[in-house]
Parts: sequence; C-alpha cells; structure tokens
Amino acid sequence: MDTVAVIVFVLLFAAVTVLGFMAARWRSGDLAVLHEWGLGGRRFGSWVTWFLLGGDLYTAYTFIAVPALMFGAGAIGFFATPYTILAYPILYMVYPKLWKVAHRHGCVTAADYVRRRFDNRWLALAVAVTGILATMPYIALQLVGMQVVIGALGFPTSGFAGELPLIIAFVILAAFTYTSGLRAPAMIAVVKDVLIYIAVIAAVIIIPEHLGGYAKVFAAVPKAKLLLATPPAGNWGSFSAYATLAFGSACALFLYPHSITGVLSASSANVVRRNAAYLPAYSVVLALLALLGFMAIAAGVASMPQFAGGFKLYSNNFAIPALFLASFPSWFVGLAFAAIAIGALVPAAIMSIATANIFTRNIYREFISPNCTDAQESSMAKFISLVVKVGALVFIFAIPLQYALWLQLLGGVWIIQTLPSVILGLFARMLNGWALLLGWVAGFAWGTDLIISNHFAPIYPLHLMGTVIPCYIALIAVVVNIVVSFVLSPVLNAVCPGPRELA
Repeated sequence: MDTVAVIVFVLLFAAVTVLGFMAARWRSGDLAVLHEWGLGGRRFGSWVTWFLLGGDLYTAYTFIAVPALMFGAGAIGFFATPYTILAYPILYMVYPKLWKVAHRHGCVTAADYVRRRFDNRWLALAVAVTGILATMPYIALQLVGMQVVIGALGFPTSGFAGELPLIIAFVILAAFTYTSGLRAPAMIAVVKDVLIYIAVIAAVIIIPEHLGGYAKVFAAVPKAKLLLATPPAGNWGSFSAYATLAFGSACALFLYPHSITGVLSASSANVVRRNAAYLPAYSVVLALLALLGFMAIAAGVASMPQFAGGFKLYSNNFAIPALFLASFPSWFVGLAFAAIAIGALVPAAIMSIATANIFTRNIYREFISPNCTDAQESSMAKFISLVVKVGALVFIFAIPLQYALWLQLLGGVWIIQTLPSVILGLFARMLNGWALLLGWVAGFAWGTDLIISNHFAPIYPLHLMGTVIPCYIALIAVVVNIVVSFVLSPVLNAVCPGPRELA
C-alpha cells in the first residue's frame, strides 16, 4: 500500500464529502418539494449544468472501461468518442423543446412528459420501468470503477476488507444525497471534473514523453488493435459494427433518466442549447483518455514485476491504474485515483435521484397514492434513493460482475425503446399512445431475445440482400419499435384517438 497516495486520496474524498453536505444551503430551496430536491429547483445555469452533465455522462466506469477496451480489444473501443460527439446535435435539436414542455407542465421525469403527452398511464409506466431497469446496473458499475482504484491503492478487492471502503463511500453518498438532493452532485461535479482534466492532460503529456513519444506508442500497438479489421467481400464487418455502435449509443445517451434529470435541472432551454455546444470539450478529454489504453500496451504494464505479487493485472480494468502507478509519483496517483472515485460518486448520486424521481412520480403517485402531498412525495423520493443505493451495493457484492455487464448491455437496448415516445412524440402529432406501447413491447422483446440468443454480444450479423451487416442490436430493436408504432398509429387513432400534441 502506497501511504502517500492513500492519504491524498482520503483527503480529497473527505473534501468532497464536506461539499456534499454544504450543498443543501447552496441556492437553497424547499427540499420538501420534489422538483427542488430532485431537480435543484430547475435553477442551474450554463456552467453548473455543464459540470453536472459532464459529471453525469463521463462516469468512473467510463474512465476505466474505455481505455481498458482500447487496451484489450483495440480500435473498436474508440467508438465511444464519435458517439458522444453525435449525441450533442441530438441534444441541441430535441431537448430544449422537451425542457420547455416539461417546465410548462411541471414534469420531473420523461415518463411525466409521456403521461401528459399521450394521456396513457400504461405507456408512461412502461417508460418509467424501462428507465429504472436501465439505470440500476449502471449504478452498480460505478462501484466497479471505484473498486478498481481502491484495489490499485493496495486495499483488498474481496472479502469484508474489500467491501468496507465501498460501503463507507456509499453511506457517505447516501447521506449527502438525502440531505442535499441534486445540489450535492452538481457542486461535487465541479471538483471532479477539474481533477479529471488535470489527471488526463498530465497523462497525455508526461506518459508519452517517458515512452519516447507518440510515434513509439503507436508503433508498440499490434496492427490488429491499431486499426479496424478490413471486412471481407459481402460483409461490412467491423466498419458497420463501429458505426452502428456509435450511432445507437448516441441516440440512447440522453434518454437515460440521469441524463434527462441533468437536462431538466437547467434554468432555461437556452442553457440546454449552450451546453450542446460546450459539452464536446469532454469528448476531447475522452479521446485523449482512450489513448491511455494504447500507452498501457506500449508501457507493457501486464508484464511489470510489481504487478506480479499482491496487486495483479488480472483484468483489463486495471490497465490504467497500473499505468499511473508506473508513471507518476505517489501524490499524483492519489489525485488521479481520487478523481476516478469521485467520478463514481457524482453519476451514482444523480442516477439514484433520477430513479427515485421516477418511482415516486410515476409509480407511487400515479398508482399507489395519487392524493399524496408534496412533502410525502419528496420524502418517498429520498427513501427510494437510499433503497436504490443499497440495491446497487447488494448487486455488486452478491452477483458476479459479468451479470452486471450483461444487464448494463441490456439496459442500452431497453432505454432506446423509449425514443419513439420521448423524442418522436415531441414532433410527430399522429402517434398514438397505445401504438407506442405496442411498439415498445415489440422492440423490448425483440432486442432482449436477440441479445440473449447472441450470447450477450452487442453486435448481431444482419443478412440483407446477400450482404452481412453486423449491427448494434439496440438499433435493430428500436427500428422494429418505430415501424410498429407508425404502422399502428393511424389504425388506433381511428378507434381510440389520444391527444394530438402537448402545447
């Protein structure tokens, strides 16, 4: 165990804990009202929203998994960079309108909007349940990112000794989220992002210098990992796999409940538009971060003798911590690892708040206690946020990591099934709520079946007119969903017409 690194790590973690509790008095509002607790009163300006969305979308698992994928699988892992770039034009074109409608009608979640837009509580329930199912494994994977850096500091990664640091971290998270709501992760996100920028910029300058320059870094990467494989005749191969992964992921990114929570907490539609222009700065950092996977290959971290004993490079997820341990002094390792651990707290807090908002507004208030007061609604949300965090801990301790990864993969297939209701519903007046519900069922079932039958591989080989087109399963499933929704809408509008538009 590196004592200096551990001390720096603990001090920074303690500092953000204090910030989390102080956040309750920042831009203070009545936290007994759900939109104050769960959306920060919808008062976050451009810069706070930028940090909040950045902290929300670029998670601890992202900073571990993307370079780990580059380290293990090579160039295909770089799809994460274009997909975040593609997401921002969608944010600019679609979500300011969603913000306006949600603000006008007091919507706290996407399912709230769907309920009002289509006057169909069952479609809203489907959107709500999808959001919860897609988010839960995402929260658990933040623990994986935290677990990796705690292990890299020298702590055990199994048994009660390995679980205790995670338990302490999530007790702290639960406490300041309960007391401060969305204001806590918004304030902490500023610190987290500053630390991440420092760590990444230092890494992409100093590590290549130690390795002899970028030319030597790329020269050390096997050709099979450096470029996408050229597809054979009659097969689009890795080219279509890469493109559909990027496009499908971009379509899904801002449908996740934590993303929508970040958007709806903005103070105006113009703040959302400005952030669509500002947020690509994070994509630059992500691209640089992805290159750390190639640097880990060039540095030969898997064969370094210091990782042959108590700390083993037994997973690609340890590639980047190993690279930092081999390249930087202890104090900077502590700073970088703290940035990653704090990068788990911020999205986990927002995800738990978003999930609590959904359960409280779209299940509890809609089906269980429609006459509850605002204070009862807020209290239920706070309680559910605690339950969600405990569930994530139990999930990661009791269930093998592979299952969490499979469920997170399924989550991407599921959440994109809300696209017709949430996004297309903003623009297509002819869509019918019941048709959208049937489309959701078709897309959800088709996508789940394809993933399972494909042994949880995200790419499925489509055979079209004699050509094999490997395609991201989520994209296939949502196309089925959209077709069913648009084909059935005219028929069902004649039988049971719903609202044409939500002003």
